[in-house]
Amino acid sequence: MKYIYKARTKNGKMETGVIESSSREAAALLLQKYDIFVTYLEEQEGQEPFFKNIKIEGRVSRKDLAIFFRQLSVMLESRVPVVQSLSSLAVQTRKSNFKKIITEVSSLVQEGTPLSEALSNYPKIFDNFYVNLIKSGEVSGNISGTLNYISEHLERENDIVTQLRQAMIYPIFVVCVLLVVLGIIVVEVMPRIVDLIKETNSNPPFFTVMMLNFYQFLGSYWWSIIIVVFLVVIALVYYFKTKEGRKNYNKISLKIPFLGGLLKKIFLTRFCSNVSTLITAGISINKALSITADTVNNIVYKSIIFEIEKEVSEGEKMSSVMVKHKDYFPPFVVQMIRVGEETGKLSKTLMEVVNFYQKEIKRSIDLFSSLLEPIMIIFLGGIVAMLAISVLSPLYGALGTI
Repeated sequence: MKYIYKARTKNGKMETGVIESSSREAAALLLQKYDIFVTYLEEQEGQEPFFKNIKIEGRVSRKDLAIFFRQLSVMLESRVPVVQSLSSLAVQTRKSNFKKIITEVSSLVQEGTPLSEALSNYPKIFDNFYVNLIKSGEVSGNISGTLNYISEHLERENDIVTQLRQAMIYPIFVVCVLLVVLGIIVVEVMPRIVDLIKETNSNPPFFTVMMLNFYQFLGSYWWSIIIVVFLVVIALVYYFKTKEGRKNYNKISLKIPFLGGLLKKIFLTRFCSNVSTLITAGISINKALSITADTVNNIVYKSIIFEIEKEVSEGEKMSSVMVKHKDYFPPFVVQMIRVGEETGKLSKTLMEVVNFYQKEIKRSIDLFSSLLEPIMIIFLGGIVAMLAISVLSPLYGALGTI
């Protein structure tokens, strides 16, 4: 926002100008920084063109946050003041919504607010996990190292998500091509074949009649099918957003062959990575487990982690509680954590588990991709063959009667 100000300099000279800042208070503080005594400060009025106000706000991704924390860590390590570091990062940030948030955080820090508290005002971007880590870094005096831990954690998370997205590109592309081909046949090819059969008065076989009726149904009621599919999707999304629906979805997703095993590896990686990062930053195991439980988006694992946190607070070891949940914490993980607890190197052991499962996730996704390609080719070949038979069979039948 822009503010019009009138101020008096140290020499008693009156000045008038416009300053841009996130708030009126931040603008006043910025002017005072230059030894200017403000006598008038109001927001600049005036409406900008309509189309100029239309902006597509990009979502702040893990990659954006990783870069932000990495650069902030480097700047603080180089003894650049926090406010100046945040201002520099805001200038080079391309996403306008993220730029605005960083600018507002910089203004709050300039007013004397700790960085962790300033970030906590934006929980949708900086959740409890980041805030507690940074707060721990502020207490220990190693905020630069803490920011570096966060960046590495985000980079690991982003690598997993990127691998999953790349694995899904091929099947989505095949399905889209299939829908386009089906649409062309329904709209362009089949109506002409139906007219040709009617003109020749031929009696096509049962399979041909069935396929013709199917295509005619698609051609006549395609809009109804789209509406029904849309309503079903909306109903499922609404149901899965409810507490009961989300719980059932989380349970079912972990039992799906292959996919369930992959999801378990991902959740175990996140659990171990979060707890290790928090412990390394100096946070107690109980609090680390509580924070990690809040960041896990699977109800099954969330409830187990809360149970572990409760038992640990009563004197039990993490590994002793995990043994009760063998379906979700494999013996390998339990044994590694037990060794870490006995040697006093739990954070290091957890990170070894993370490194192991990251490689396992990559191998699983590579295997999934290698198996998916021939499966999709066979599936697409079968559909194309069925479409070809359904198109060519009535055509040959009609030509045979000529």
